[in-house]
Order: sequence, then structure tokens, then C-alpha cells
Amino acid sequence: MDFVLLGTGCPNCDPQRLGPSNLVRHGAHTFLVDCGSGVSQRLVQAGTPGKALEAVLLTHLHSDHTVDLLQLIMSSWHQGRDRPQKILGPKGTKRFVDGLLEFWRPEFEQRIAHEKRPSTLALQVEVQEIEDGEIISHADMTVRAVRVEHSPIKNAFGFVFEAAGRKLAFSGDTAFCPALIEASRNADVLVHECFIHREMKIIPGVRTQEGTDAVASYHTLSSEVGKVAAQANVKCLVLNHFVPTQFDRAALLADVRADYDGPIVIGEDLLGIDLSTGALTYQQAMIGLDALA
Repeated sequence: MDFVLLGTGCPNCDPQRLGPSNLVRHGAHTFLVDCGSGVSQRLVQAGTPGKALEAVLLTHLHSDHTVDLLQLIMSSWHQGRDRPQKILGPKGTKRFVDGLLEFWRPEFEQRIAHEKRPSTLALQVEVQEIEDGEIISHADMTVRAVRVEHSPIKNAFGFVFEAAGRKLAFSGDTAFCPALIEASRNADVLVHECFIHREMKIIPGVRTQEGTDAVASYHTLSSEVGKVAAQANVKCLVLNHFVPTQFDRAALLADVRADYDGPIVIGEDLLGIDLSTGALTYQQAMIGLDALA
């Protein structure tokens, strides 16, 4: 089982960190976790285009996690996908997807009539709304959803993938969450969001202290995420979904290292880890993570 961080950013537009999305692969199974800006392009760069996805898993329905869903559907069709896109997400996902497809229906109909492609199945979507517990079960892989703390969002989830004796957990968007700690206990890798509060400068007309504190309240602070990893006893912590997108990496590492003594990876777009070999890849670099060997 391996995964690739496709986008490690947030709603702020940063060409170095696109919108939150992650690719998980195991054998014939390929899953997309969240659908942030630029995801279709990142999937191609990662070698697994949208046409190949088994399913899209949405942690919650905030716009930065769903904004490129239409692009994914359309580009997958153009890539030759021959089956409906399957989407698993929290309550409200079907209403969201139905509304999105209805809004774009005139364009779909025009393209279908004019472009005369062999199949239109890729423009259809199958939605499964999820709750806590196992949501996907294969003979060689399972996926479990765990409800996390992202209030006032009522339905937000992290995901735990297990295959070939390995365990991979994604936090989704959450404040410090005991349920996530329990669900990710002893995971080989925990991919966790990170809010770096000190880097959020107050900008008149753009960002207030009150607003910054409100956003911080439903995310996990850089001073907390190491505690999460330590309490869950994970073998490796990968930081992801950074707010803000640019920050002092050495200071962040020191924050997390104060509470967690395992391997800490400050994520970048298109960084990948193969859990079966312990190999971390980024651009032309490859690093062996002894904790996963």
C-alpha cells in the first residue's frame, strides 16, 4: 500500500501547495481522499489519472475539499473512463453532487451530442453517504471512517486504510480528537492536518484576530499534532493541509518534535510513501524510513 500527497494546501491560493487531496493505492485499488483544487492535474502527475479511480472519499463538504469534483468527473470522461464515478462522503453529499450535476447538465448534454464519445457512463455518479465504521471491504483491503471534531461542521470524518498488515490513517480536518487517536492507534503512518497559529499574521481588511482564532478552533495546532501522534503511538507522522501554506519549517519541526520522537515528514505536493518498503519519494529523492521497514 502506498499514498501520494496530491495537494497539501488550504483555501489560500498557492501554486506550490494545491488544494487538499490524497491518493491511496493498493494492488488494483485506487482511492482519492478529498478533491481540492488542481487534483486532476496532480493525479496525472502521480501516474494514476481520474479514469482509474475506484472511489472518491470526501472527509467533509467544505469547498476546499470538494471544489474540483466537477473537473475530476469531466477530465475522467475525456481520459476514457467507462464507468460511473463512485463518491463516498458524509450526509449531504448526494444533495451536493446532484446539485452540481444539475447545474452543469446543459454542458454535459451539449458535449455528449457534439463529441460523440464511445461512452457517457463516466458522467454519471454513484453516491454513498457514510457514517462511523467500515465503509469499504475487500478481501485484501478495508477502509474505515471515523467521525472527527470540526464543529460547526457536523459531519466530518477521517479515514483508516488497512491492507497487507499495514495501517494508514488520515485525520481529515479536525481539532484535537480522541476518537481519531484511538482509530489511528499503532498506525504505520498518520497523515494529519496542521494549523500553524503563529504564522497567521493579522492583515487589515483580510484577516482579523477574531477570525483567525475561530479558524484555529476547529483545526489541530502545530503545538498539538505531536501529542496526537505520540498518544496514538504511530510509527510515522506526515504533516499535511497546512494553514498557512508558507511557514518556517524548522520552527514547525521543533513544535512537533517536542511531543513526538518518531519520524516527522513535513509534506509537500507529490510526496509519496510506500508503506510496504518504507520508501519515501519526492521529486528525484528517495529516502528509506527505518520505522516502516
